[in-house]
Amino acid sequence: AYKYIAQMQDVEHREDAISQLSKLREEFKDLAIWPWHSTSTIAALLQEIMSVYPLLTPPTMQTAASNRVSNSLALLQCIASHEKTRKQLIDSGVVLYLYPFLNSQDMRKPFEYLRLTSLGVIGALVKADDESVVTNLLKTDIVPLCLRIMEGGTELSQTVATFVLHRVMNSKDGLDYMCHTPQRFTAVAKVLTQIVQSKKEMTARLLKLVVKSFTRLADHPVAKKDLHLVVPPELRNNTFEKLITDDQSIKKAMLPVSYTHL
Repeated sequence: AYKYIAQMQDVEHREDAISQLSKLREEFKDLAIWPWHSTSTIAALLQEIMSVYPLLTPPTMQTAASNRVSNSLALLQCIASHEKTRKQLIDSGVVLYLYPFLNSQDMRKPFEYLRLTSLGVIGALVKADDESVVTNLLKTDIVPLCLRIMEGGTELSQTVATFVLHRVMNSKDGLDYMCHTPQRFTAVAKVLTQIVQSKKEMTARLLKLVVKSFTRLADHPVAKKDLHLVVPPELRNNTFEKLITDDQSIKKAMLPVSYTHL
């Protein structure tokens, strides 16, 4: 691993070095610490990421360029997942360099791949339920970016974006942020409703995340009063009966939404 980190400083060897390092993520538990604390390694990753910005507008990115940058994002996800580097990563502002990929609305595979891997980095950050991570993310555009992806992304991107939104919402600051004004609360509820109403079929994971997000909104005293007005009827009738029957955890999550008149 040290050899590949050293090779990242050489532009000619950087692509292969990053690719090889990304393959070692499962093999070395503390791999994240090495690139984070080594000289110029994060700068090299950011150079790789920024090198494809011109391909976003106009959208001309091809698969090879997308795959190359995705290896850099995979290393950032490794750093985001590690308890000793997570907070340093979010405090550094490095995740902001991923937002152009989240902001892209091109649905072709090279763009979707970068959107998904970027969401993976954010997902790794919020998975730990660290309040400081959420507080930092709320200072950025992560909520509107997630809502946009939930509104018009592929089902896989919708699922990861909804996961991020729900994790943010699980914190007190995150819930307060989303319910701070009627407009914010309505925007979140509208997108969650749209996901439910736009799909004849849905994966159990996405349905569970949507239901848990509605249920979490009910924990806010202001949102609780109006939530019964925005919960879609599909969550109160038998639209998703098969999914609920097959996954009892969804049924349990749906109980507060289905039977309470908030």
